[in-house]
Amino acid sequence: MCGRFSFSYSQRIIEELFDIEVDAAEFKPRYNCAPTQNLAVISNENPKKLSFYKWGLIPFWAKDISIGNKMINAKAETILEKPSFKTSFKSRRCLVLADSFYEWKQDKDKVPYRILMKNEEPFAMAGIWDKWKDAEGKEIHSFSIITTEANELMKDLHHRMPVILSRADEKKWLESTDIDLLTSLLRPFDPEQMEAYSISRMVNSPANDKAEIHLRI
Repeated sequence: MCGRFSFSYSQRIIEELFDIEVDAAEFKPRYNCAPTQNLAVISNENPKKLSFYKWGLIPFWAKDISIGNKMINAKAETILEKPSFKTSFKSRRCLVLADSFYEWKQDKDKVPYRILMKNEEPFAMAGIWDKWKDAEGKEIHSFSIITTEANELMKDLHHRMPVILSRADEKKWLESTDIDLLTSLLRPFDPEQMEAYSISRMVNSPANDKAEIHLRI
């Protein structure tokens, strides 16, 4: 599962690493990204611009916006079987940008951990998106993060993790129409490139969106 993450790098670094345009009026560093918030993605609809979509996928056919609250993640193993996800997987994919994600170790104290790259660079999680209209015709773009089985680093914390794409696979994820190729990208990331450390329970509340969350304890 992936239920919280951060994306706190500067506009300049994001533009350089992902070769995109970032609107300074829309962007700000985020340390505690949570479901239902509008968060940074790069979509295959607009791959040269940083967009902001609501976290929690609302299928175009949904009758109620609240369905998105249950669709923050999509399992890689069943994504082509679920009506809510399979159409988006085939034609509406996105990169969900992050510099770390959070997980709570499943013991009696539920200690939160920050998981990131050893080189501390931002990365892209595999996402799918959709576009929904409310009764007044207002469009809402929303997304889900695809998850897979945990790698060796994550197994001690949780049995699932987000699908993290290598830099070489990001373009494939946005542009390819080969379902077999796309499915092959949905695998656990190399644990040798990642690290994890415990952080403050401050992260438990999405209202705490500040850099102190990243401090090691």
